[in-house]
Parts: sequence; C-alpha cells; structure tokens
Amino acid sequence: MATTTEAPSDGKASSPEIGLHHWGDIVVVVLYFILSLCRPNRGSIRSYFLAGRSMVWWPVGASLFASNIGSEHFVGLAGTGAASGIAIVLYEWMSMPLVLLLGWFFLPVYISAGVYTLPEYLQKRFGGQRLRVYLSVLAIFMYIVTKLAVTIFAGALFIQLSLGWDMYISIVALLFVTALYTVLGGLAAVIYTDTLQTIIMTLGAFALIGISMDKVGGYYKLKVLYMEATPTVRAENSTCGNPPEDAFHLLRDPILSDQPWPGLILQSSLGCLWYWCCDQVIVQRTLAAKNLSHAKGGSILAGYLKLLPLFIMIWPGMISRALYPDDVACVDPDVCNEVCGNPVGCSNIAYPKLVLTLMPTGLKGLIMAVMLSAIMSSLTSIFNSASTLFTMDLWRRFRKHATERELLIVGRVFIVIICVLSILWIPLLKSSQSGQLFIYIQAVQGYLGTPIGALFVWSMVWGRMNEKGAFWGILVGHACGITRMVLDFVYAAPECGEPETRPPVLYKVHYTYFGQLLIVITSLAIVIISLLTSPQDRKRIKGLTWWTRFTADDIEVDTEIEDLSKKLSISEPEPEDDDVNRCKHWADFICGIPDKAQEHSLEEEATQKKSFLKENRFWSKILNINACIGLVGVAFLIGFFR
Repeated sequence: MATTTEAPSDGKASSPEIGLHHWGDIVVVVLYFILSLCRPNRGSIRSYFLAGRSMVWWPVGASLFASNIGSEHFVGLAGTGAASGIAIVLYEWMSMPLVLLLGWFFLPVYISAGVYTLPEYLQKRFGGQRLRVYLSVLAIFMYIVTKLAVTIFAGALFIQLSLGWDMYISIVALLFVTALYTVLGGLAAVIYTDTLQTIIMTLGAFALIGISMDKVGGYYKLKVLYMEATPTVRAENSTCGNPPEDAFHLLRDPILSDQPWPGLILQSSLGCLWYWCCDQVIVQRTLAAKNLSHAKGGSILAGYLKLLPLFIMIWPGMISRALYPDDVACVDPDVCNEVCGNPVGCSNIAYPKLVLTLMPTGLKGLIMAVMLSAIMSSLTSIFNSASTLFTMDLWRRFRKHATERELLIVGRVFIVIICVLSILWIPLLKSSQSGQLFIYIQAVQGYLGTPIGALFVWSMVWGRMNEKGAFWGILVGHACGITRMVLDFVYAAPECGEPETRPPVLYKVHYTYFGQLLIVITSLAIVIISLLTSPQDRKRIKGLTWWTRFTADDIEVDTEIEDLSKKLSISEPEPEDDDVNRCKHWADFICGIPDKAQEHSLEEEATQKKSFLKENRFWSKILNINACIGLVGVAFLIGFFR
C-alpha cells in the first residue's frame, strides 16, 4: 500500500508537535471558557430558556448556523465529498428557503400562540396532553440518538486522529466543560458563544481551503486529480474505489445514482422542513430575537452562511482524497482497518487527515479550535433545548405547581443526565457506524423527522384538522419510518462487488424517495382520520394557525391575561427563614438562580408579544428584498454546478 509521510497512516497522531503544549494556546483556551461562562441573563425562565427575547439579528443568525454546523459536518460532509463528490451540498443550499420559511411563515404563528416549545404549540392547537408528551419524548430521543451521539462520535474521531488521546477521556472532558458553561449560562451564553464560534469556524476553515487548494493546484487541477484518485490496493480489474463519474455535478441520474436528483432535492427541502421550522434547537434561536424583523434578519444571515459548506467542507474532503487516495479512498477491508479502524471505508478521516498533514504549526491549533468550537456549539444547543423540552413539557406535567427555582434546577440537572446517556451511547454508536456518516444522519433523521414536518404544516394551514388526526397520523408515519430504519440496521449494504441480498425496499427505494413517501402517508392519515372524526371547535384555534394568527394590531393586553396565566402556571416560591443554608446559597449563586424569582407581569408579557410582531415597513421591505436575493443566489449555484 502506498503511504504518505506527513502523518501516521494508522489514524493515531504520535508526533510531539501535535497537541496544545504551548503555554499561549493553553491561556487562550482558558480565557475562552472563562468568557463563555461570564454571560448575563440567566436568572429566570425567560432569560435562561429564551435569552430574555433580546437578541439582535446577527447573533441570532450566527447561532442558527453554529447550532446546525458541528463536527459531524466537518467530518461527515468532507467524508461524503471525498467518497462521492459535491451532490450532498444540496442539503446545505436548500436550507436557504427553509430558514426563510421559518422566519416568514412559522415564527409568526409560534409567537402568536405564545409558546416556549413546539410540543407546547401542538397542545394549544389541539388540546390534550398525549401529542405534546409524545413529541417531547420523541425529540429528546432524537437528540440523544441522532444529534448528541453523532456529534460526540465525530468529535471523538477528530480528537483521536489529531491528538492521539484516549477517546473516552477526551469525550468526558469535552462533555464536562460543555455542560458546565451551558448549565451556568443559559440560552444567552449559548447564543453569544455560538456567534464567537461561527467567526472562528469560518476563518479557520477558509485558511484550510486556501492552503489545500494551493497544494492541489487550484480547482481545475482538483477535478483532474480527484477523478484519478483510486487506491493502490484493490481487486484486479475492479471498479471498486473509482470516483463517481458525476462527482462534480449536483443533478445525477434519478434511478441509478447514489444521490438521485429528484429525491435529493425533495428530501433536502420538504424532507428537512421539520428540522429548520419545527425543531426545538433551531426554532429556539429565533424565539430569542427581540422582534420579528431581527428574527427574519437572522434567518437571512443563516441562509447565506449555509452557502459556505461546499467551499470549506466538501472541497477539502475531495482534496484530501486527491492527495491521499490510499488512506481516504481505501476499499480493501484490511487496509481500511489499519488506516482508520473501520473495514468498510475511511472517507470520514478526510478532513482531519488534511489538517494534520497540510497545516503549519500554529494554524493546526486554529483548526483544532474550529473543531472544538463546532462540537461545543452543537452540544450546547442540544443540551439547552433538550433541557427546555424536558422541563417545560414533561416536568411541569407531573409538577404542575413547581416553582421557578425548581424548574431552573431541574433544567440544569437534566443536562447532566443527558451527558451521562450520551457517554453510554458511544460504544453502541461506534460499533454501528460504517460508511458515510453524513448519509447516515440524513437517512435516520429522515425516517424520524420527516413526518413531523407534515404534522406542523397541516396544523398551521388546515383548521379542520383535529387531535385524533394529528396523533394517529404521526403514529402511522413514524411506524413506517421506524420499520425502514430497523431494516437498514438489520440488513447492511453489501461490500463493493458483492451480490445484493437485502429486501428490495432497501435497494430499490432510495432513502430520499422513501422520505417523500412518508410525507404522503402521514398527510393522508392526518386528512382521512380528521375527516372521519369530530371537528375541533373553531374558536379554540384563534391565534394558532396562519389564517387566524394574531398580528401586532390584534393583541390587546386585557384579552391576553387568561392565556398567559395558563402558560406561566408557576407558583411563587415559598418564603424562607432568615437563616438560609450557606451551601444552598452558594449553589444558587453558582447556578445563577436568584433568591427570589424575577417577576414578569402578565401585561408585560402581552406587551412584549405585541412588540415582537410589530414590524417597520421600511425594514420589512429590505428583508423581503434580501430574502429574494438569497433564493436567486441558491438557484444560480444549483444551475452552475448542475
């Protein structure tokens, strides 16, 4: 096997230069975490979970981007780019129309409904508890299985390759620090940290693409070298390990391709609608904006930032394959096992391989900061949002008269529990991972998340939809999706050159097409069941659908009191004795829990909602123009790289 001399081929970095050994690097890291911890707005339910609804457009947009972009993107997108080319970037570019849909269509309804969480919206929309509880539990499960586990696995892979540390020691340390400043900071700290990390990620990633493009000889030279990047060790006369002929094209064969263009476009748009418009991690960022205009501005910024992954993630992965085909593009199981410990393939090492072999001293530390920033951005976002779901949707169901202090403590403790569960999941994830990480993410999230998008769209546009249709419709969709997901785990794809032995539904129906079937199945179930059962009282949906939503002119403070009282059904803390326990006092101080809950009058809550929905006509036109420019830009890029 041909080997490279820049870094060890066994995936373990033993060079003494690798790592944070210089005192300056250590000081920067320590100062960074101190600054992350010292953030305001963490003393009440509103400030901890919604950052006081005071965020302006640019930290909202940066946080949307950073919350989405994590180590799984750097590792997974670069790995898929190395394995099959640029088509996977459609998942990134189609985020532009989806994040605009969030700001222009979904968010006004969420604000009109006056909710903290998305399951809370469904409870208000349909009444009852089972749908809210079901989606809260499902969301937390998805956070652990598809978000936390994947992010931690990708981060562990990068740390293991770059530093040579024991994976579990590095992961425990990473989770501890991440959970610490999430617990101490609340959403305001998360959003400010995301903003800083977005800057670090972008600068570091651009530095890498500049150096690597210079090394490979430019874009047109990359196209030549990539198409010639085949591993040395493979069976004679075999096509295994050959780059796909359409690697530099987005729109591929609709039947025979690994990424058929109709399914890819539909799944990256309709199939991912749930993620950008109905997922707690993403929506919570826009709910923290000071008003609707800033939320829309943040959505536009996030959409523009999502145009970058082709250049800072996918192209570096392709360059890595062009420079190190025997490692990144290996197909022989023994060779792959030696290179990265995965006999199926080593495309996932493409990005860290490039960093370790090309970046000069100093810039290696910068890219390490990029990866740590990406990992911690994703983890903080997931920890905070999962904590919000558990506290506001599940804990308050069993503790209806819980005080604000109790809710804040429960939210922080739940973050610790999530850390433990994610660590316990790592061995299962490590043993089950094979092939391309990003494709795994999209497939699993498609099976579980796609029906959620259909549920929310119907909830907002069809007033005749009732609770029975919503609950049983989502169950039907998830039953089909989970069945396909289990089949994917049970029947592994055959190795290159081996005959196909899986059930036809797996290899004849691409996962992107199956996602669209889930939308149709879920929608049909919702419509049929709703029409066969009693309609919902039309008076109950006021303010909860697009057609009945409140605008700024509709909201009167007096009429909001009853609705807000139900939402903020939190008892006042019991009076304490003068002799307060010192341990309790210092614990509250460290966690940012005030001795007395910060009170918000009901009139103030309603006034803030009215202020949020009110838009300046001039800035509204500017935002609409920018949104159109963004959509035209995406259409141009797709046409250029078609």
